Amino acid sequence: MTQNIALVTGASRGLGSAIAEQLALRGWHVVAVARTVGGLEDLDDRVKKASAPGAVTLAPMDIIEDDAMRHLCRSIHDRWGGLKFWAHTAIRAESLTPAASVDMKDLDESVAVNLRATAFLITMVEPLLRAGSGTAMFFDDPVATKKFAGTYGATKAGQMALARNWQTETRRIGPRVLVETPQPMPTAVRARFYPSEDRSPLTDARDEAARLIGLI
Repeated sequence: MTQNIALVTGASRGLGSAIAEQLALRGWHVVAVARTVGGLEDLDDRVKKASAPGAVTLAPMDIIEDDAMRHLCRSIHDRWGGLKFWAHTAIRAESLTPAASVDMKDLDESVAVNLRATAFLITMVEPLLRAGSGTAMFFDDPVATKKFAGTYGATKAGQMALARNWQTETRRIGPRVLVETPQPMPTAVRARFYPSEDRSPLTDARDEAARLIGLI
């Protein structure tokens, strides 16, 4: 590999979009995955407007689609041979309800996105990271422990348990796995939990993305 290649899942907004943008500004080629085409196009526009030395390949797809993810990872292997970095920011946090009122459809969909898709992606991405001597990064969220966050909190906790297990298992043999807790940012997920919060003191997602990229 002669170029730094990154995969960012959940790249259409918030921290994922900021990480993808900051990587491109530093000369990386970023494969940006998200369902929201408009958000991906906005990311691409920002990168091009900044005349970034890197580039973005847009991959509008749903991470819960196994065949799509399998095909994407195969394409990354065939084109570049591996990955230097994977940032997994894709998350579902739609419904805020008491634990005794959890909607089963919401729970099933959250399990599919937050837990099952993460597990499947690890199996697909690990060989690419091994080939590129790469690093994976996951993101813990203290908001997941707040009241009415039962569905989000439970599935986010499961995701973090999976990531930390992978981190422990690969500590000596690679790939490197990081689990980080970002500073509070004015994201859509946070706004659901703190709708009346003064957002001015929160950390700009681009600044936090730059800090997190420094860790790799």
